[in-house]
Amino acid sequence: MSSRKVYSSAGVTGYHLGSNEARISKKHARPSDAIGVQKNQAIIAHLKREGQQFEDPDFPATDEALFFSRKPPKPFVWKRPSEICADPKLFVGGASRFDIVQGISGDVWLLAGIASLCQYEALLYQVIPKDQDLSSNQGAIRFRFWQYGRWEEVIVDDRLPTYNNKLVFMHSAEKNEFWSALLEKAYAKLAGSYEALKGGQTSEAMEDLTGGVVVTFNLQKQPANLFKILLKNQDRQSLMCCSIEAKPNEIEAKMDNGLIKGHAYTVTAVRKVHARTRTGQHDVELIRIRNPWGNEREWTGPWSDRSNEWSLLSEEEKKNLGLSFDHDGEFWMSFDDFTKNFTTVEVCMLSPDSAGEESKKRWEMQINQGSWQKHVSAGGCRNFPDSFFLNPQYRVKLEDPDDDDDVDNCTLVIELTQKGRRKQKRVGSQNLTIGFSGYEVGDDAAEYESDGRLNKDFFLYHKSFFRSENFGNGRSVWGRYSLPPGEYVILPSTFKSEEEGDFLLRMFSEKSAGSSAMDTETQVTYKPKKSTEAENAQFDAKFKSFFDKVAGADDEIDSFELQQVLNAAFKKETGGRDCSLEACRSLVASVDRDRNGKLVYEEFREMWQEVMKWKTIFSDYDKDNSGDMNAVEMRGALSKLGFRLSTPALSSVVLRYANKKGRVSLDDYIQICARVKSAFESYLSYQGKSFSLDDYIMSTIYT
Repeated sequence: MSSRKVYSSAGVTGYHLGSNEARISKKHARPSDAIGVQKNQAIIAHLKREGQQFEDPDFPATDEALFFSRKPPKPFVWKRPSEICADPKLFVGGASRFDIVQGISGDVWLLAGIASLCQYEALLYQVIPKDQDLSSNQGAIRFRFWQYGRWEEVIVDDRLPTYNNKLVFMHSAEKNEFWSALLEKAYAKLAGSYEALKGGQTSEAMEDLTGGVVVTFNLQKQPANLFKILLKNQDRQSLMCCSIEAKPNEIEAKMDNGLIKGHAYTVTAVRKVHARTRTGQHDVELIRIRNPWGNEREWTGPWSDRSNEWSLLSEEEKKNLGLSFDHDGEFWMSFDDFTKNFTTVEVCMLSPDSAGEESKKRWEMQINQGSWQKHVSAGGCRNFPDSFFLNPQYRVKLEDPDDDDDVDNCTLVIELTQKGRRKQKRVGSQNLTIGFSGYEVGDDAAEYESDGRLNKDFFLYHKSFFRSENFGNGRSVWGRYSLPPGEYVILPSTFKSEEEGDFLLRMFSEKSAGSSAMDTETQVTYKPKKSTEAENAQFDAKFKSFFDKVAGADDEIDSFELQQVLNAAFKKETGGRDCSLEACRSLVASVDRDRNGKLVYEEFREMWQEVMKWKTIFSDYDKDNSGDMNAVEMRGALSKLGFRLSTPALSSVVLRYANKKGRVSLDDYIQICARVKSAFESYLSYQGKSFSLDDYIMSTIYT
């Protein structure tokens, strides 16, 4: 190993880029990890000043970076490129598909995605920034991947696992070229280990390498307007690939017509031409395809190189097509022959934050981050009618029909992606089974809307207008729909209820479409009722002597004394269980104006009258008289009091106070009411004023 100085985390700290949490606005001006870029540049600058070589503390050269479930099968040795060969380079003669050779990891899906990236220089250099090389970067190489709504920069050191001085995982056919090996390492860092990359879909790699969304068409069940769909995707710089299904013993088998089974091709052009025949001029739909091998293995049927069909086109038409007849693996064929011979076409629709020609048309994109949480928003599929409506709800408004659409409809492509599951393989987590349903928001929707969301009855009495073809356990599920202009609500869900996970919901359309989460807006309209003199007198006659007895000589009640009062008053409701001291402390804090931790009689009276009202509401919403409530019932009870909570706010309450079954007891409920009331009053008291750290700590800790 090298004896040069190495860099560890002692030099520059705080640069780990592991977070997948992205703050995404509706306007997408290429959101990127600007802080990560600055930190990585600072790391490299520090290394150069100190003359050190980078050793990544967040992805160290250890067995744990290779495998999480087993030991390496052989004694691998981590080496830098300069220790493997002479004159190592990041690129040798640019990047091409031939630079990529699969190693021992089962990530051929990633290899295929990287190979397709090589076709487009702008996209490649979006992933591998051009301003770096192996000789001057002090062993630190930067990469960028699209991760759940933004471009995230990842830095790795250039140490790679070897055996007998040969690279173990993905590598280049050129021994001194290292871009593909280091790209795989950076992606493995995102996933947590090389082993975490085992098994996947090419669409997953394509999305993380371009920021796009991949839509797959089965050519045996193709939509009637598929040619028009591909034309529009070509206009918007979508990447397109196609393949022929093959049995295991037919992989890369050459067919009589020159095509190869089980082989990935790239679609490089989609055109409609005018052919002159004896019966007149006819439109012909053509598609140009490239065999990535770049050799003489090409289609030999109609419209192939030098076939008679080309005589039907004018010289100008041929020129417009850029027609050439080289043995370069690229060929034309009729769209009809294409659909008869190929079985699948994949379209990667580039998002507005993907690299590409700025002059070209772009897809409009709406993006929403969300989560499924037990007892709050993990409602499951339509098989669970009592909880389905709890899933996150997203409204989308389609106003302008697509250009040249035959029925003035709007294209809407929806992709639902579960987040971070590959990295959780280390702890045994698997992908959830996910899907989505879409509903038309008609004129009657308002009568089913409650606190900003559609209630259970809406989904019981309305059929879905569209939905994902099925529920799948891949990273993403998607659907492409032609919809009349109007408003729709989309519910992403897991197949089973009470399954937790984070997700990303993206919507692509030809024209701009408004999208927003349907949720309760957190509002507090709570106003303590002012008691009349007669009501106070009646209360005093009943409780004053009791208060004096409990309070003692100081005429004040603290939390410990209040606990005795509540235990006596709520003995029936709590089944004889003691009220918690924490609830009593929260109640004292809710009316303790002088912040001495005790209540004088007037404060006690105010607090007790409020607690009685809270108790009445609790009983009204405890439908089964079980002595507790679920999160839905609690949300309604709080709203009745004037505490309207958004789903994120409700989530925090449930996480803090609910039991394992997601239920809240009367004692918990009283704490919640007291804490929300105090938090709201604290919020109001500081509006328009400076708010110091001391203020924040005091307001959150005491209440």
